[in-house]
Amino acid sequence: MKLKKQVTVCGAAIFCVAVFSLYLMLDRVQHDPARLQSGGNFPRSQISVLQNRIEQLEQLLEENHEIISHIKDSVLELTAHAEGPPALPRHAPNGSWVLPPESRPSFLSVSPQDCQFALGGKGQSPDLQMLAVYSLLPFDNQDGGVWKQGFDITYEPSEWDAEPLQVFVVPHSHNDPGWIKTFDKYYYDQTQHILNSMVLKMQEDPRRRFIWSEISFFSKWWDNISAQKRAAVRRLVGNGQLEMVTGGWVMPDEANSHYFAMIDQLIEGHQWLEKNIGVTPRSGWAVDPFGYSSTMPYLLKRSNLTGMLIQRVHYAIKKHFAATQNLEFMWRQTWDLDASTDIFCHMMPFYSYDVPHTCGPDPKICCQFDFKRLPGGRINCPWKVPPRAITDANVAERAQLLLDQYRKKSKLYRSKVLLVPLGDDFRYDKPQEWDAQFLNYQRIFDFLNSQPNLHVQAQFGTLSDYFDALYKKVGIVPGMKPPGFPVLSGDFFSYADREDHYWTGYYTSRPFYKSLDRVLEAHLRGAEILYSLALAHARRAGADGRYPLSDYALLSNARRNLALFQHHDAITGTAKEAVAVDYGVRLLHSLTNLKRVIVNAAHYLVLGDKDAYRHDPAAPFLGTDDTRPSQDSLPERTVVRLDASPRFLVVFNPLEQERLSVVPVLVNSPHVRVLSEEGQPLPTQLSAHWGSATDVVPDVYQVSVLARLPALGLRVLQLHKSFDDHATLKSSVRLYLHGRDLPVRKQEAVPVHVFPGTADDFCLESQLLQACFTGRSGLLQSIRRAGEEQEQRVSSEFLVYGTRTSKDKSGAYLFLPDGEAKPYASKDPPVVRVTEGPLFSEVASYYQHVQTTVRLYNVPGVEGLSLDVSCLVDIRDHINKELALRFSTDIESDDTFFTDLNGFQIQRRRYQRKLPLQANFYPMPTMGYIQDTQSRLTLHTAQALGVSSLGSGQLEVILDRRLMQDDNRGLGQGLKDNKRTCNRFRLLLERRATASTVQDGRPISFPSLLSHITSMHLNAEVLVMPVAQEKLAPPALRSFLPLSTTFPCDFHILNLRMLQAEDDSLPSAEAALILHRKGFDCSLEAKNLGFNCTTSQGKLALGSLFQGLELSSLQPTSLTLMYPLGTASNSTNIRLDPMEIATFRIRLG
Repeated sequence: MKLKKQVTVCGAAIFCVAVFSLYLMLDRVQHDPARLQSGGNFPRSQISVLQNRIEQLEQLLEENHEIISHIKDSVLELTAHAEGPPALPRHAPNGSWVLPPESRPSFLSVSPQDCQFALGGKGQSPDLQMLAVYSLLPFDNQDGGVWKQGFDITYEPSEWDAEPLQVFVVPHSHNDPGWIKTFDKYYYDQTQHILNSMVLKMQEDPRRRFIWSEISFFSKWWDNISAQKRAAVRRLVGNGQLEMVTGGWVMPDEANSHYFAMIDQLIEGHQWLEKNIGVTPRSGWAVDPFGYSSTMPYLLKRSNLTGMLIQRVHYAIKKHFAATQNLEFMWRQTWDLDASTDIFCHMMPFYSYDVPHTCGPDPKICCQFDFKRLPGGRINCPWKVPPRAITDANVAERAQLLLDQYRKKSKLYRSKVLLVPLGDDFRYDKPQEWDAQFLNYQRIFDFLNSQPNLHVQAQFGTLSDYFDALYKKVGIVPGMKPPGFPVLSGDFFSYADREDHYWTGYYTSRPFYKSLDRVLEAHLRGAEILYSLALAHARRAGADGRYPLSDYALLSNARRNLALFQHHDAITGTAKEAVAVDYGVRLLHSLTNLKRVIVNAAHYLVLGDKDAYRHDPAAPFLGTDDTRPSQDSLPERTVVRLDASPRFLVVFNPLEQERLSVVPVLVNSPHVRVLSEEGQPLPTQLSAHWGSATDVVPDVYQVSVLARLPALGLRVLQLHKSFDDHATLKSSVRLYLHGRDLPVRKQEAVPVHVFPGTADDFCLESQLLQACFTGRSGLLQSIRRAGEEQEQRVSSEFLVYGTRTSKDKSGAYLFLPDGEAKPYASKDPPVVRVTEGPLFSEVASYYQHVQTTVRLYNVPGVEGLSLDVSCLVDIRDHINKELALRFSTDIESDDTFFTDLNGFQIQRRRYQRKLPLQANFYPMPTMGYIQDTQSRLTLHTAQALGVSSLGSGQLEVILDRRLMQDDNRGLGQGLKDNKRTCNRFRLLLERRATASTVQDGRPISFPSLLSHITSMHLNAEVLVMPVAQEKLAPPALRSFLPLSTTFPCDFHILNLRMLQAEDDSLPSAEAALILHRKGFDCSLEAKNLGFNCTTSQGKLALGSLFQGLELSSLQPTSLTLMYPLGTASNSTNIRLDPMEIATFRIRLG
């Protein structure tokens, strides 16, 4: 009663405030002094009066919004402390389940200003928009002569008379941290020798230069060298002979990697460099990723780099940019209106980054200047003309030949400064090669520089030497836009290196590991945050002596294993089988360690009496939610054994938003009740645990609990063995065998009705959705949202792509299909199992190679607004086949669809009919969608896969590929090591609240808030940790709620990671807090979100954010913490623009 009174009072207050504000607005408009002054004669003054009034109204709306936000917070606080015993679900007369109304109101309060961003602004449009470039190009692949994919380049010798050509030859060695060999084998066989020779040979001549990018290798070598050698390295870096480029742990793949991991590997490398060498990278170097994402220039720019280089871009785009002198440009983000994201980018013009394709357009000539290929060596020139050592007798002729190539290459760029890389994979591993390259080139340079009539200055340089000379030549400081250079926005997917050989297969190759990557990433983020919070609380209580600080070493190791896997031959699925196993072992090892870190932190944080905390590694207080017996097996969920005394569960929600979730737990008895920490019964659903289509696992049951989980918090639940079954509602199961004679193993406790024949078409219904299925296939046919008459056709089907019969076939990299996909044909009709219950209902269809489950959650809020779709795929008996899942709808999407880049931003795509089928596939790390003026259908994914829309209203995703041959890109193997892989999705259908002109051709698009949060739910699953059984009478446990206020729902805590102390296995007193403010589209309906979502125009008070902890210092820094931004102020209030990622160095305690 008291609660009702309070809510009524607050409701009345809101009403009063709103009415009063409107009165004020009208009052102000009537007594506007500006009207009296203007005299009303001039139309212009009337316009300015109107403008003023509009601004006043906007301001009043904002003030009103803020007042209402405050009232909401008070209502929330009142209702939070006034939750009565939760009511339980009941069966309605129509047979559906009705959940009790939520005892707590939920708000959606988005400030009107925060909706402006997605509408775009008045910024200057870029000179080059990649979607427009694609529409423009013919992609005709004409023979260009010696530069096969280009054209003939001519020049006048007098062109450099006024301004000589400045040439920088940049020696480099591309070291893959795993590809044909494992990381360690490469290190011992090659990399250590390259770096050892480098120290020796660079000191022989101060004119020599070298660049290095992979810190994973460099740090391993550093750990194994003497102090004397380390000092020599610091000297070489200090005097500019050796440059660390990009400085990431690896050179990451940019298609499948998630932005959390991209940033993490960059921080890992930059922190290592700062600590060990005291250097901050200035230029980015990415010669080998198979296509480029626009996320990377954003991250490099925010890390304070001023220039970057890329190489593997579609040959037709290279040719077009070369012909228009647009190979160097300022790369800008699509949403950027003030050029704050611009970074200077250099695109290499030719086929490869090896020596034959870097000195100029003719590989036959350039190969003669790769002095590792001198006669008598292990490698030679395929063009049949070998290099010749440079002597006094031949230097004039050789230098002239090389200069001709330099001049031709220079004609493709706008400035008279030229970059000529000199290197290849694992080059410079022997002293002889250093001598051959450096001595011969120095003779050429000496000759060129001694001939004033040639008007050339040639020398060795680093990448930054080149950029600096270019900036100087055009008269700007690094980071600024050179006059006359174009601005580009968009990305460089998909990549083809020749003919119709599109590198779109690797978007899906080895999906098992792509999925494991994301599981590890979610665990790393969760472990980082919980460890940081537990450590801060322990330090505050003076208990850090008893807390396992050594867990920091496990975190550090996991960061590095996740970082290593972002390498462009790891997450891509393009390494040898044994190397893939090596990566898998590392990932699993770290996953196991992170579960330990989470368990230890959760143990400390939920103890009522912190003094009782004892860390016992031999007998952990909490168990883990699942285990994986080996690196290539799917997780096996932990079964909680019930006995006379209650069992306790600690449930971790890694999201910064509270969530209402159905939490699944496996138990060994059907007689179970689940209570909250306070002893109130919670709504639960009991189901069987199925081992196969028709077999129930004996003595194992799934109990699903509806629980409200605090943001970033830990909730304590109790499991009781109980024969009073009122609170636990059972699922009912219908099993359709489709005429197959199959034995069915059931359990008494959960009723299963077996039908030997085929089901009729049927529908499942929840409070928010109805989903209809074909009885014969068990596959989805349509979705209807609550409150809508019309259902939306969303039919799903499985398809199979074959590969070509010609010599070029699909492999780990390439997708070369033999035409359009054919429908998947199973040997037997599927077994279809329909489960219905109060908290969820689902349809599972078992085919020979894939079992798919579509689940509806009957809960208010985010979980209940989308369909949970999973596909367990096993194509180990397929030969040269790829399995796809296609959704077909009536959405009039025409030829347009949208995919995300790295889970960070959305890129508009267009199906290009002039290109082959395989060219129209794109990476989908977290989501893809199609839309028209009324609807949007989003496929959210928990693992990176390849996606396309090959027809209007379609969206299809490649689930797995099994290919029996190599595709001639150096791997030397097919893809035959397929695993049983579980691909997880969420299918979200949204309606436009405002009839919006969505097809206006702008390249920019954003998910809705609901879509963002759905993606987070899918990617950051709840972790359930049972208290160990031996602890018969566990100490009092209390739920842990770390945040003192609700977080704005367009903000995401990307990470909160402790920084390392001097001893790098221990944490320092400081942590890095990384925040991302998401851009979102307000035009899609946001009803029934089920959580309190407010936005704050990007303002956030960090000082009072963490309950029970003080923020004693806050220093904004560059993304990777290398540079402080501004001075550390006493204010702990921050502001972020939409889409921005910001890093803060903080102290919590």
